[in-house]
Amino acid sequence: MRHLRALCAIADTGSLRKAARQLGMTQPSLTTQLRRIENTIGGRLFSREVTGSRPTPLGRSVLCRARPIVAEMNALLSEVRLEAGQTADARLRIGSTGSRAVVGWLRRLRDRYPDADTTIHIDVSANALLQMVAANQLEVAFVHEVEGAPLRVPEGVERRVLVEREPQFVALAETHPAAARPTVRLADLAADQWMVDPSVDGEGPGLRRVLAAAGLNPRVVYGDYLTAADLVASGEVVTPCQPTARSRQGVAVRPLYGDPLTVRLFLASRAAPAARAGAAGLDPDTALPADTNATGPDDPDTVPGAPLDVDALFGDLADAYFEIAWASSAYRQWLVRNESPLLRSHEPRARDALDVLGLAGPAEVS
Repeated sequence: MRHLRALCAIADTGSLRKAARQLGMTQPSLTTQLRRIENTIGGRLFSREVTGSRPTPLGRSVLCRARPIVAEMNALLSEVRLEAGQTADARLRIGSTGSRAVVGWLRRLRDRYPDADTTIHIDVSANALLQMVAANQLEVAFVHEVEGAPLRVPEGVERRVLVEREPQFVALAETHPAAARPTVRLADLAADQWMVDPSVDGEGPGLRRVLAAAGLNPRVVYGDYLTAADLVASGEVVTPCQPTARSRQGVAVRPLYGDPLTVRLFLASRAAPAARAGAAGLDPDTALPADTNATGPDDPDTVPGAPLDVDALFGDLADAYFEIAWASSAYRQWLVRNESPLLRSHEPRARDALDVLGLAGPAEVS
């Protein structure tokens, strides 16, 4: 089963590195495991390409047999745990593509559900997280969708939009001439080498589309954002980054003029039973109830014993996101300048902070 799960993870993510993260192991370990599986089977199951790992004809044949087996094993484990009274009622499994807001979100969730075992699964692939929500491996996932590169949202998964258009800033060396300006134009970076992480869904195509629209054709290379800071600080590359990103030593984070790079932030969850029944063509009043975590005490403020309150989880996420967004000086100024709906949704706290800064008007946030 461990080998079959590994093969499915590589196929689903299209990358040994991403699959290793999903499986909780190192890439070299997964590579060694794949070699052993291929030696046992007697042929190559994946071909390494520039865009990632793709199943060979033999690999597709093996995966056709492997997927039903993995699905049946997952179902078996769920049923056995249910019968043994060891259901996931006391667990809250959340996922995220990575955001500084996750820390504050986790803190709020643990306050809301003190008796739950709350876990976080981080994956740079939003599509992989959406699949995990659809497969009941996560209750919710906080993901971002690059403008112009829509995600593949599985049937039965619904979205709650947190921010419709979050601007992406740029990270560049403090010594870069453009770093002296509060806002950077794409043309200021025409001679620079851009770096994107190919594991991030839509990031590369989204950047190339924006650069082409601006009439620019700089060199775009691939790398891991986790190790990009040194390259940025040395002036080797510039990278897109979240507006909440911290400036590191030697690195400046600046907004891009006109916000050409944007993403949509949303929380994904499984649709409510009635919505799922309607999508399947069933009568919501007679459809079998879905898993609503209803085996514990009737306490709406805990995960055990009550349907998961996704609206409450979303509210906690919104509060955590606002907290981290407001703590970022450059992003705070952007929010105020653009009269972001995020400020209106947190108007009392935002207004207090703006009064301190002398930026709030007499009646509304400006």
